[in-house]
Amino acid sequence: MHQYPQQAQQPQQGEPPQYGDRPGRPYGEHHGRRPPPGGEPGEPHDPVRPAQPAQSIQPQSAERSRRTMWISAALALVLLLAGGGLAAWKQEWFSGSGDAVGSGKDRPPAAGDTASAAPGTPQVPAKPTGDPDVQLPAGPKAEFKQTAKLDDGTVIAKTRLAGPKSGFAGDVWVWTPKEYDDPKYAKSGFPVLIALPGGNGYPTNYWADRSLGLQKAISEGVQAGTSLPYIVIMPVLNPDSKYYYDGSDIPGQPRMGTWIAEDVPDFTRANFRTYKSRDGWAFMGSSSGAFVGMKTLLQYPEKFKAVIASGGEIVPDSPLWRGHQAEMDANNPEKLARKLIDTQGPEVYINFQVGTKETGKDRMLAFQQQYGKGPVKTTIRDIQNGEHNGWHYVRGMKEGSLEWISKVLKAPKPESG
Repeated sequence: MHQYPQQAQQPQQGEPPQYGDRPGRPYGEHHGRRPPPGGEPGEPHDPVRPAQPAQSIQPQSAERSRRTMWISAALALVLLLAGGGLAAWKQEWFSGSGDAVGSGKDRPPAAGDTASAAPGTPQVPAKPTGDPDVQLPAGPKAEFKQTAKLDDGTVIAKTRLAGPKSGFAGDVWVWTPKEYDDPKYAKSGFPVLIALPGGNGYPTNYWADRSLGLQKAISEGVQAGTSLPYIVIMPVLNPDSKYYYDGSDIPGQPRMGTWIAEDVPDFTRANFRTYKSRDGWAFMGSSSGAFVGMKTLLQYPEKFKAVIASGGEIVPDSPLWRGHQAEMDANNPEKLARKLIDTQGPEVYINFQVGTKETGKDRMLAFQQQYGKGPVKTTIRDIQNGEHNGWHYVRGMKEGSLEWISKVLKAPKPESG
């Protein structure tokens, strides 16, 4: 049983500058919002946008601001690498990168864990466990390549997923905690945290960059009793760098809603020990990824239970929705929350995070006041001196959001004896 003692949080040093928001669409065109400044971590350049109708073109001042912040972010990254590159090499951050691993870790298979077997190993029926909610992996087995190694020996690995339901093929990064390999958890399910990036969300997912500290924060939280040991799944969010697709099935476009809500969870169940019920499934995301996580939670409350949503995105605003108002409404968190309240649907839990140095809290407060009732449970966490970036959002998770979501979701259960 997890205990949740209060932890003092030390300030982080050398935190990089802010990052920006959704590319390739008029930010908040229908809602009078202005883009926050900055550039997303892990995204090296300002994406090239195709020509659009005059009404959808960003003001030149916003474009100049975005380019300026991209340059600032790039310079910060160069300085970060210059100052820490040697240390990273000594710590073997990249040791084994590109090597084949089993289900995100290079380890021998545990009894009954078919996903741990080497690629190409025939699948065998999973043995039942005492908890009927546990779902053991039954394949098809994905092939993983290591992309990063953490100090505790766990690794982040990548695979290519051809989504059978969406028809979209994209990269997915995965990380499993040390507890996943502990023999006493060999027949236990693990909660899943689907981590969604902001900005392009393509061709990479910046949560797979160990420098942001998401995986380390979870590991430290497990040791402190303030976090569950999550399987972290990190898919690409968009099919390209031209537009933002609102994590939705926009008519005539790649079916990114189906990719996030169905293909990615199905892939996770095929390769890892998870839970059948929604009690083991949640999202976390920043900026545009926060919007997608919250929207998907409200759209499928029977499949997912909670989200940590950082950065103040509330409504769909991709330019690709033009001419498809009904479909856009069906992907609007405000309308989805109202429907859930009216139908007295399953309880869902939304934890907003916002830095005190960024905009967006007014939108969170408005959503909470109007829709945070009945089955829609909402909280707002202020991150002191926090800006619109992933480093500060991870700090907020360490300061309380991981503890919050860990009290909502289902914990792994070790075998007795």
